Amino acid sequence: MRQGRAEGYQEFAAARAGHMYRSACLLTGGDTHLAEDLVQESLGRLYVSWHRVSRADNPAGYAQTVLTRTFLAHQRRRSSGERATDVLPDVPDPRSAATDTSLRLTLVEALGRLSAKDRAVVVLRYWEDRSVEETADAMNVTSAAVRTRCVRALARLRVLLGDALDEYATS
Repeated sequence: MRQGRAEGYQEFAAARAGHMYRSACLLTGGDTHLAEDLVQESLGRLYVSWHRVSRADNPAGYAQTVLTRTFLAHQRRRSSGERATDVLPDVPDPRSAATDTSLRLTLVEALGRLSAKDRAVVVLRYWEDRSVEETADAMNVTSAAVRTRCVRALARLRVLLGDALDEYATS
């Protein structure tokens, strides 16, 4: 890669890595290690095709599409559901945790319980604020499939969150 292109890629990667990481954390349901891996793999794929990506109308949107497709490809792997642990994860003390933090953790936990495609639709549509068509393009499905999946995913999220939202609203 020529020096000018390499510098352009480095600037782009430095500017977008944080945003991609936050999106990846939501896609993975809070698994920060997997999120880091997804961002790294996505940035590697972008580097390989940077000559084409840099000429795109929206390189940031292209990067988010690569991230989403990398996540969905990972979810299709047989090993993606395995979680090796011998210790329960740390749980914040509700007396010391701020209400906003507990709500955020509850939301991330509920997102983690959605299927991979439902989680991707919710993150793209509501976190990334993408249109139905952009979401459909990123997930390689039809617009109708995105609308249907959105309705189903939001209904499932409401069920999963249940009383947690009521408790947050009254506090």
